[in-house]
Amino acid sequence: MKAFRISGKMRVTPNNWQKFSKEFVGQSEKEAVEMVYSIMGSKHKVERKFLIINDVTELKPEEIEDPVVKYKLENGA
Repeated sequence: MKAFRISGKMRVTPNNWQKFSKEFVGQSEKEAVEMVYSIMGSKHKVERKFLIINDVTELKPEEIEDPVVKYKLENGA
């Protein structure tokens, strides 16, 4: 498993975009991006076409800020 930080922006109203940065655990960059689409769509009701991914960065263990991601990476969840 690898940790990724994914940043971009999502449309919250027709004329308003909000920036986001989230950390995820996945086997690959593609899997982590799919998780972003799934979770952001589920939690914020944002369609995929209104999510713009600007950057995907693989993180070293010491760079991880999210305690849940750190736990999943250390315990292989």
